[in-house]
Amino acid sequence: MTPRLHVIVASTRPGRVGLPVAKWFHEAAVQHGSFDAHLVDLMDFALPVYDEPNHPKLRKYVHEHTRRWSASVDAADAYVFVTPEYNYGACPSLVNALDYVYTEWNYKACAFVSYGGISGGIRAVQMTKQIVTTQKMMPIFEAVVIPMVAQQLRDGVFSPNDLQRQASGELLTELSRWALALKPLRERVA
Repeated sequence: MTPRLHVIVASTRPGRVGLPVAKWFHEAAVQHGSFDAHLVDLMDFALPVYDEPNHPKLRKYVHEHTRRWSASVDAADAYVFVTPEYNYGACPSLVNALDYVYTEWNYKACAFVSYGGISGGIRAVQMTKQIVTTQKMMPIFEAVVIPMVAQQLRDGVFSPNDLQRQASGELLTELSRWALALKPLRERVA
C-alpha cells in the first residue's frame, strides 16, 4: 500500500505565501509517485488557541474542530510541514496544531519545506523539530529551504529553482523510506 502524505500549510496569516509554496510541493509529491499525497491547509480547520479540557494523550476531544483535526492527522503516514519563520522562531499556528493531538502523530516521519527572508525559515524548523520529536515523530534531515521567497513568486504562483526541485526529490525519497520503515511500529502500537 502506498503511504499517505499530508503536505501541511502551516501559516494561517492573511496574505501568506505558504499556500503557493505548498501547492508546488504537493504537485512535486504527486509527480514523485512514492506517496498518496494530500494538501492540508491549517486554515481549513480554524483551530483556536488550544481549548481542549483533557490532555491530548487521552483522545477525549470535546470540540468538533479537534475531532476533524485528529482524523486528518491520524489518516497520514508522513507529513511535510510547509512553514515560515516568525521572529526567529516556529510558526505559532503550526505549534498550536501540533499541540492539539498527540497519539495521532506518533511513529510517523516528517520533513520541512521552509521559507522566509535570508535564513529561509531554518531557525523555525530547528525549533519545531524539538516539538515533533516529543510527539514521537521522526524529522528527517532532507529539507527544502527557500530564502527570499518573495523573489520566486509571480501572480500568486511559486516557481522553484533547480536546487529546490532537486531537494524536493531527495526529501520525498528519504521520507518514503522512513514512512515505510516506521509502519510496523505504528501497527504494533495500534
